[in-house]
Amino acid sequence: MSRELRLRIASALVLGIVVLAATWMGGIWFRSLAVIIMLAVHYEFSTMANATVKAPLANAIGWLAVLATAAFVLASLPSMALAAIVIGAAGATLAGVRRGGGLWSATAVLYAGFSGLALAEIRGDGLSGLFAMLFIYAIVWTADTMALFCGRALGGPKLAPRISPGKTWSGAVFGVAAGVGAGVATALAIRQGGGVVIPLVALALAVASVVGDLFESWVKRRLGAKDSSHIIPGHGGVMDRVDGLVFAAFAAFVLGNLLPLADKAGVADELAARLLGL
Repeated sequence: MSRELRLRIASALVLGIVVLAATWMGGIWFRSLAVIIMLAVHYEFSTMANATVKAPLANAIGWLAVLATAAFVLASLPSMALAAIVIGAAGATLAGVRRGGGLWSATAVLYAGFSGLALAEIRGDGLSGLFAMLFIYAIVWTADTMALFCGRALGGPKLAPRISPGKTWSGAVFGVAAGVGAGVATALAIRQGGGVVIPLVALALAVASVVGDLFESWVKRRLGAKDSSHIIPGHGGVMDRVDGLVFAAFAAFVLGNLLPLADKAGVADELAARLLGL
């Protein structure tokens, strides 16, 4: 086993233990983890965009917005956090109009801010939030792992060669299928019953995970970066590790607010609402 591989495995184990422990404890512990992820993602995004040079005012506004969002997330004030994200993104856009770069700063605020907010709100303080995060982890981690192995083993047509030349359709399809299977298995293990909506929700989150991976690859390609940073030994940056997770969290956050409405119309069952209604 090479030194690099040992380093990657060790880093993955440490990160996995920290994430699962914070997820188990919930409350301020998980909100703190969500804030750390948010701040790291914004740092990496703004650094890749060289925002301190290309759009210093927009970057400063972006940082103020993200720090305010972090404080509101820690205080469990989601409405205020959402307002800080939106106002910060709008301010960064306007501040960067003349010199350019404002859109990248605004995108960094939206991407990082919603990452922290969605994760914190999904987990919350209760048992249903723990179930929801385990459901999402099972889908995202399985989809990501199987996409990598199946893509390398089977090869075939590229999924998006201009964005990420290494990703294939075979990897994406098998990864999504495996993610759906893992999500359904987790849902059945957590609660009895279920329905057709569970695999549909799992499918939506698995696809969102793939889209998140592609989005991060697109951002790095446009900004000329191979890795988002070198914060994590052997793994690159935080963005490189949470790209699929945060997009799945975005999707879960939206679905969690829509499924209760669907339940009233008889479309979704109670299990899905409990998994993502939070």
